Amino acid sequence: MTADPQQTPAGRPVTAFAGLHRSGEPLLLPNAWDHASALALAGHGFRAVGTTSLGVAAAAGLPDGAAATRRETLRLAAALGSGPFLLSVDAEGGFSDDPDEVAEFARELHAVGAVGINLEDGLGPAARHAAKITAVKRAAPGLFVNARTDTHWLGDGDGTLARLDAYQQAGADGVFVPGLTDPRDIEALVRRLEVPLNVLYSPGGPPVARLAGLGVRRVSLGSLLYRRALGAAIEAVADVRAGRTPTGATPSYDDVAGFAAPAPAGFDLVAHH
Repeated sequence: MTADPQQTPAGRPVTAFAGLHRSGEPLLLPNAWDHASALALAGHGFRAVGTTSLGVAAAAGLPDGAAATRRETLRLAAALGSGPFLLSVDAEGGFSDDPDEVAEFARELHAVGAVGINLEDGLGPAARHAAKITAVKRAAPGLFVNARTDTHWLGDGDGTLARLDAYQQAGADGVFVPGLTDPRDIEALVRRLEVPLNVLYSPGGPPVARLAGLGVRRVSLGSLLYRRALGAAIEAVADVRAGRTPTGATPSYDDVAGFAAPAPAGFDLVAHH
């Protein structure tokens, strides 16, 4: 029987965003922290843009990874959801341990235009994370769920495959292992997975072309661009203070002003908690 070209090998519907994980080069996903950074990235040819929870939290003066930025994350998604790019949202652990509450948040993200959500397990119970994934897929079937495990970031890598297997069986469309950089480990994991593998780009790890050869289908930049932007700002002001002319690209005032975000039509943040 010939496979339906509109479905994944596991029988899940193929969306435009899902398709970027399965054609040609791996999806290189830059992560934005506000409207201007997202539009700037889209303007340089990126068809899909993610958000960075660290950037969103730091810009709001809130801690990252502490379920403190639900409101800010939804507000940013509402501003970006109608943009000229496919939007995937970094939602930490879904801002709740209750799968139904996570599913409702995912439904709200999908309603304002997000096509993907990144959910991290924080090394909490794998069964709880799997339940979140299942609930999200029921509430928003068209949302691409990228299930992240922190076994390599917060631990020693032990149990990675068992967790990822549970997450893909729960309905995850892709899996994410930040901190995984060893080519042998990456290649071995790819061979065991049924869904696309996402890794976090590391300046000290394999370049994108090498990751592609290993079978990686998505490469995220995480908070790298946000941290580099802060670094560039500090370097620029240090140059000015020292009497030097700042180097590097500086977009014009008019270019940046053109990234102003209109208020999302019909979106009432109060009604969305």
